[in-house]
Amino acid sequence: MTNTTRRRFTAEQKAGIVRRHLAGKETVSALAEEFHLQPSQIPTWVNLVLAQAEHAFERAQHNGRDRAEKTKDRRIERLEAKITNKNEVIAELMEENVRSKKVSGEL
Repeated sequence: MTNTTRRRFTAEQKAGIVRRHLAGKETVSALAEEFHLQPSQIPTWVNLVLAQAEHAFERAQHNGRDRAEKTKDRRIERLEAKITNKNEVIAELMEENVRSKKVSGEL
């Protein structure tokens, strides 16, 4: 029994191998021979990539959602500022009203 160590491929290496195969430039057997791995490993990586293909399109959707969220947040901030200003004006008017009633003797 031979003592062999397991080879590790980085995500970039795996992606490169999958790209080369999916581009139709190289066969599974040629890639397996070049990188010294089992021919069944490459289709496994291809299936993993295809199973997660929707993630490639999520970024575009997130960007649109992020923009909508930022616009919504800015609108909320403006409305909160308006409410704060309105409350300050009402408080000042109430103070003036109370002062004028005290002066006139109504309170």
